Amino acid sequence: MLHRALEQKLCPGAGRAAREAELGKLLECKACRAVGEGCWGPATHWILQSGEMQQDIRNTVGNVPLEWYEDFPHVGYDLDGRCIYKPLRTQDELDQFLDKMDNPDYWRTVQDPMTGRDLRLTDEQVALVRRLQSGQFGDTGFDPYEPAVDFFSGDVMIHPVTNRPADKRSFIPSLVEKEKVSRMVHAIKMGWIQPRRPRDPTPSFYDLWAQEDPNAVLGRHKMHVPAPKLALPGHAESYNPPPEYLLGEEERAAWEQQEPSERKLSFLPRKFPSLRAVPAYGRFVQERFERCLDLYLCPRQRKMRVNVDPEDLIPKLPRPRDLQPFPTCQALVYRGHSDLVRCLSVSPGGQWLASGSDDGSLRLWEVATARCVRTVPVGGVVRSAAWNPNPTVCLVAVAVEDSVLLLNPALGDRLVAGGTDQLLSAFIPPEEPTLQPTRWLEASEEERQVGLRLRICHGKPVTQVTWHGRGDYLAVVLATQGHAQVLIHQLSRRRSQSPFHRSHGQVQRVAFHPSRPFLLVASQRSIRLYHLLRQELTKKLMPNCKWVSSLAVHPAGDNIICGSYDSKLVWFDLDLSTKPYRVLRHHKKALRAVAFHPRYPLFASGSDDGTVIICHGMVYNDLLQNPLLVPVKVLKGHMMTRDLGVLDVIFHPTQPWVFSSGADGTIRLFS
Repeated sequence: MLHRALEQKLCPGAGRAAREAELGKLLECKACRAVGEGCWGPATHWILQSGEMQQDIRNTVGNVPLEWYEDFPHVGYDLDGRCIYKPLRTQDELDQFLDKMDNPDYWRTVQDPMTGRDLRLTDEQVALVRRLQSGQFGDTGFDPYEPAVDFFSGDVMIHPVTNRPADKRSFIPSLVEKEKVSRMVHAIKMGWIQPRRPRDPTPSFYDLWAQEDPNAVLGRHKMHVPAPKLALPGHAESYNPPPEYLLGEEERAAWEQQEPSERKLSFLPRKFPSLRAVPAYGRFVQERFERCLDLYLCPRQRKMRVNVDPEDLIPKLPRPRDLQPFPTCQALVYRGHSDLVRCLSVSPGGQWLASGSDDGSLRLWEVATARCVRTVPVGGVVRSAAWNPNPTVCLVAVAVEDSVLLLNPALGDRLVAGGTDQLLSAFIPPEEPTLQPTRWLEASEEERQVGLRLRICHGKPVTQVTWHGRGDYLAVVLATQGHAQVLIHQLSRRRSQSPFHRSHGQVQRVAFHPSRPFLLVASQRSIRLYHLLRQELTKKLMPNCKWVSSLAVHPAGDNIICGSYDSKLVWFDLDLSTKPYRVLRHHKKALRAVAFHPRYPLFASGSDDGTVIICHGMVYNDLLQNPLLVPVKVLKGHMMTRDLGVLDVIFHPTQPWVFSSGADGTIRLFS
């Protein structure tokens, strides 16, 4: 039984004689020096010799089958010619069962077929058998996965590696090929291999316009178009048509003056008293000929008509009530500005709101009560305002004409406001000032009482100012031509620099990436993504719209939205493509502002039509799942003034609220 298991592992799929021969090649029996059906010694010798114990098997019967000794008391002969008697086995099945239950080594005891004795296998032999049964190598020290040694390199060499002469077998005809040729000749003589039949050169004809039969030749052509059928004759073709089908004199004259291709009927209806009085049709041959030409020359095309339910074409979007929370109604109105409000900015804690207007003032509001806490006159139109995102710094950057004002509103925690002044006053100017494109000016005593701390003069009108996420850098957009449209200022060192050496169009908006050293620059027709550390262009986005007006970056940093003056909102997936992932056309007029919520999956857009549209924009961590964009609410409240509506939109940093500023001089909070 053990020997059969070894045979199956050594040479599975072969016959018994073949397995014994293969086993005999691997293991030579030292007792009988023979391998065959009558010798079961090699496997047993192999197992016993693998350990330290070696047993002398004295049966030298050779190739004689052991079945011949079934009726004899002996099983073979030893080297001296004496009979090897079989051991006495007087146990019945009950004794064997008790021995099996009481003997702990019963499972490792095998019977030697050569001598009939019971042998107990050692632990090393049992481990060897288990390795062979599991398909492993017998030798534990053999590594089948050792690295291959590359004896020859891949380089082409002039001289051969070895100068060994060619083998003799390369000059002698191959015996294997000779056997194959002899087999093929024998198969041809026996008729097992037949030559190919010559093709019949006679062309085959079939009816081109036959009925579509699956068994016919045309049935195998899936795109076969049957011939169009002739229209059935109507009342005009009758020999006794109704009077309304007969033409009068004027109609007959008009029919004769028309071209044959323009006539509605190719014949004149006539009335006969009986069917026998109908003469032969003169245009019969001509019509049959034209019919054959139509069948032969007119091209036909199969129109694949699909039965689609119109409801299936509408995408299955979730209900807005399942996507809450989001702003739904107007909660507060902030009144106080006398002219249109261009920009908004919320403090990092969400307690204060800064707004800039064309009336030349910057107002600071308390969000919860809509109370104007402070009004700072700046002496010009406020184009942009941005609150420092660092919660430990109390600063507001305001873009007024050609300057950027850094204000300390001194709201909230006094320690934070005092720490901000200490941070600004701790600056030590360098001994050798460097040449900069801007001038940093300290505020006077009168300006410091208002809250002004620093003034950055550019010499050109400033259209936008935005902070980096850490609060030390801020980017500025200038209304000028050339490469100096974008400047980056460092607050701690009071240093300014122009990151670009050439211009790629009029810059509309810039934004910092929330987590990576990227700067997004939106021109009128494209959005460019620059790597600030490597100083190279990383990606160029094509929104396919005219005059990009606004830009916003998702808090995760992988998605971007931009608004345009042609009433489009474009969503970009930076990991997907440089083309827009989705273009939303919900507004009727130009978009002025777009914004993402820092925590909730919401984004908003404000337009000149006086509405703010809130959309649900869920971005999944799974890269294989596309973002889910669902419009959920249209917020109205601003009045149209000078053909302008909503000018800026911004979300509350912690609550699902949205602020909007309009041309009517009001600021509205929707919650």
